[in-house]
Amino acid sequence: MSRSLKKGPYVDPKIIAKVHKAKADNDRTPIKTWSRSCTITPDMVGVSFAVHNGRKFIEFTVDENMVGHKFGEFSPTRTFKAHSGKLAKESTTKPPAPKPQQK
Repeated sequence: MSRSLKKGPYVDPKIIAKVHKAKADNDRTPIKTWSRSCTITPDMVGVSFAVHNGRKFIEFTVDENMVGHKFGEFSPTRTFKAHSGKLAKESTTKPPAPKPQQK
């Protein structure tokens, strides 16, 4: 469920203060945050962040295409290994048969 338009997007005030300080100092070190639900605003463009995914921090730099999205979208929490099932077993166990050469 999305947030009410009356309230506006959720932006952590501590992150905004850190963004303004980093831009004023021209600091390139990533800003560490656990706030995955914080919305990316236009004044965050060009600043690098390290967002916690529950195990480690994922670093990325915000660009214009990320505005309006949440921090959690760029820090995945689950690792995809592979699908299971009959087709997966067949493809991993048997190498494809070589085609006969024609003269």
